[in-house]
Order: sequence, then structure tokens, then C-alpha cells
Amino acid sequence: MSQDEQKALVAREALKHVVEDAVVGVGSGSTVNHFIDALAAIKGRIEGAVAASEASAERLKKHGVRVFDLNAVDELPVYVDGADEITEHLHMVKGGGGALTREKIAAAVAKKFVCICDASKLVGVLGRFPLPVEVIPMARSHVGRELRKLGAHPQLRENYKTDNGNLILDCHGLTILDPPALEAELNNIAGVVTNGIFARRPADVLLLATPQGVQARPRKL
Repeated sequence: MSQDEQKALVAREALKHVVEDAVVGVGSGSTVNHFIDALAAIKGRIEGAVAASEASAERLKKHGVRVFDLNAVDELPVYVDGADEITEHLHMVKGGGGALTREKIAAAVAKKFVCICDASKLVGVLGRFPLPVEVIPMARSHVGRELRKLGAHPQLRENYKTDNGNLILDCHGLTILDPPALEAELNNIAGVVTNGIFARRPADVLLLATPQGVQARPRKL
């Protein structure tokens, strides 16, 4: 089974967590694209979706799924998204696609966060994937200096702006031994919108695609 086939398999499995007659939260990325395509088959059984990126919103609309602004939604029973890295404790690094801020907001609102990814994303310790940090443009240099003090090697994502009009610094060289603590510390740097560590609000369940099938792993408390 190819990696793409695994992504499609785990995306279909995530449909079991979708609450009927409600709005579902949808993240972004290649695995989520498979989820959006699968969601189209049951669009008549849901009220619609909240999208964490403009790209996901457009894909949903092309499938005829109604897209809501998060401010117009009273509750979000389930949010489905992928990860660039994830540990056994369901702490994640996200933001390779640049949608980390909206993804983090949607995850914070959701009652249940379902992460879908293939087995290559499961790691013992976060940090191999460069950690994205979304930054207000005027704070780029200041934030870069503060990140270097923490041992990171930040690189500006060239020719890129987020859906919010901000910049991303991709931080190389970090070994993230205490994800919740580092997440909070980075967010306290003036000029940082948010960072790609999802640990203070981790996933509730991981659907992990393997060549043998999909494993469901609840968060370890």
C-alpha cells in the first residue's frame, strides 16, 4: 500500500468520527484533502464545515459542502486535521502548509480533535521537522533573535505569506523535550502570532495509517 493510499484509507476512517447534522472542523494538508474528498460523499448528512485554510475552504466548496465562518458556529463537535510530526502522547508539530494559526484556533474550539496521518509522522521526540512560527512582519528580526537564544536556527519561508498576511520562520535544530512548555514560551515572544507545537491542546485520538491498516490510538493521560 502506497503512502497516498494509506492517506486515503485513514481519511475514510475519520468519517466515523463525524457528527451528523452538525458542523465539522476541517484542517489542511495532503491527508486532509483526502478527508475532504471522502466527506463529499456524506455531505447530505452534515450541516457543513469550518475550514482552517483558504485552500481547504475552496476544496470543500468545489464538492458542494457549505463552509461556515467559525464565528457563526456555536460549537464544533469534531475537528479533523493532519500533522507533520506526532508523538505517542499526541503532541504535534504542525504548520508545514502554513495554516497553523487557524488550525490551532479550530482545535481550541473543538470538543474532539482527531488527527489523521500515516506512520511516517510518528516520532519519539518532536523536532526533526522544522518548527513553524507565524510572525507579524515588523517583528521578524526581533523574533529571529529570540528564537536563536533558545537554540533554534530560524529561516524565513521565502516568498510566502500566511492566509493572515504574516510571515513564517521555520526553526531548525530543536529537540522538543517538553512540548507544552516550549509552546507557551514561544507564544510569549512579542510579535509571534503562534507556533506549530500543538501540545497544550493535543489531539484526542490519532488515526494512524500503516501498510496493515488503520490504528486508532487514544491520547495517553
